[in-house]
Amino acid sequence: MTYVIAEPCVDVMDRSCIEECPVDCIYEGERMLYIQPDECVDCGACEPVCPVEAIFYEDDVPEQWREDYTKANVDFFAELGSPGGAAKVGPVKYDPPMIAELPPQNEE
Repeated sequence: MTYVIAEPCVDVMDRSCIEECPVDCIYEGERMLYIQPDECVDCGACEPVCPVEAIFYEDDVPEQWREDYTKANVDFFAELGSPGGAAKVGPVKYDPPMIAELPPQNEE
């Protein structure tokens, strides 16, 4: 695994990272974005443009999110695999159960 997107992205999905990614490896679920680890080239371009600071290198994911969000990223790609680019796939009508079952985030 390379980079992981964590809880701050849930229900935000700003997509700045998608625009910055040179290899099109950031996929859109229903409630958050996910980085395909086999397609990511570890360039780190996505991390500084995330307005909610949700993207972390795998070793730097804060402890409170490390296990759940690393697993959610793996689970998201369990069926999808490595299709070779998010743009051709488009939004995926799926989130792993842990994400799908979260209460709505960022409500005002």
